[in-house]
Amino acid sequence: MRQVQLIGAPTDSNSSFRRGPAQAPAAIRAQLWSEMGNAAAENGRELGREIDLHDAGDLPLTETPADDALIFEAMRGAAAAGTVPILLGGDHYVSGPAVRGVAAVHGPVNILHFDAHPDLYDDFEGNPRSHASPFARIFEAGAAARLVQVGIRTMNAHCRAQVARWGVEVVPMRDFAAGLVPIPAGPLYVSIDLDGLDPAVAPGVSHLEPGGLTVRQLLDVLQRIHGGIVGADVVELNPTRDINDMTAVVAAKLVKELASLA
Repeated sequence: MRQVQLIGAPTDSNSSFRRGPAQAPAAIRAQLWSEMGNAAAENGRELGREIDLHDAGDLPLTETPADDALIFEAMRGAAAAGTVPILLGGDHYVSGPAVRGVAAVHGPVNILHFDAHPDLYDDFEGNPRSHASPFARIFEAGAAARLVQVGIRTMNAHCRAQVARWGVEVVPMRDFAAGLVPIPAGPLYVSIDLDGLDPAVAPGVSHLEPGGLTVRQLLDVLQRIHGGIVGADVVELNPTRDINDMTAVVAAKLVKELASLA
């Protein structure tokens, strides 16, 4: 049983629209340990039994470029210790240094990415560290060998050019079928942007994009992963926009299911 390490990244300074995702790690933890839920993942593995989950707390982020090194080192250190780090965002900017940290140990990783948006902008609104740009930075750093993006429904001309530039495999929501999503081989990193889900089931995000994944569809893809993962993140929960903690509950569910894959 490999230890899973939760690492909070409370930051949203690279958000291009609403602030709020900095409050997400606490909201996710509250639902993960809520008496309302339970410890069992859908594959039967349980937190505290088959899943050795350790919470490392939140990183002391400063909303400056110095945060890159803090996130990178936390993820690198966890991976080097033989654990599987799961980063609780925060906006999607955090995936850039997170993936680079894991790749420093495992080599270039393959990424399975769930999102409404491709987040491949070369430089969004003058900010290369934007939450709309993490995967461009990951490829530039040589930290990814393969990127499969699932649930995309906002592909503009610039992002289409970036897809071609980096050889990204895009699974759009139109005509979606979970069984047809390619599952990359290991070392595998999973990045879940909660706005990849339909707003009907995940309203607590900054960028609502109708026509998205159901929770069941996302889980059906995750449950096709065999061989484990080397790291993951769950990002873009905005508690200030949530309704009755609906999205936080979903985020906690996804953290538990990711932990069960370690």
